[in-house]
Amino acid sequence: MGLEKFRASLATHDLIQDLKWSPALREEFAASEAAVLDRYPLHPDERAAIETRNFLALYDMGLHPYLGGQFARLIFGNEAGKGAAVAVNKLVESLQGKGPVG
Repeated sequence: MGLEKFRASLATHDLIQDLKWSPALREEFAASEAAVLDRYPLHPDERAAIETRNFLALYDMGLHPYLGGQFARLIFGNEAGKGAAVAVNKLVESLQGKGPVG
């Protein structure tokens, strides 16, 4: 995954950065993901890819490669390494086209 498909205007970039820096937003995302997603100008396909954890689709839309790993850790667990292996495995499964992960 290189930067050849990178699209800086993808709203998912803002979502991930906001989640990275705001513990309160991460808590809200865990409790009501849809409410958080509603605040971002996500394209319908972009939102569907987030909801189904389809990282391959997000990369195809232009997600920065670094942020995909960050997003996987935020979704699947990142407290002092907790869930890091699960996050990586889920990310790889999605990138291999094994369907939505959850």
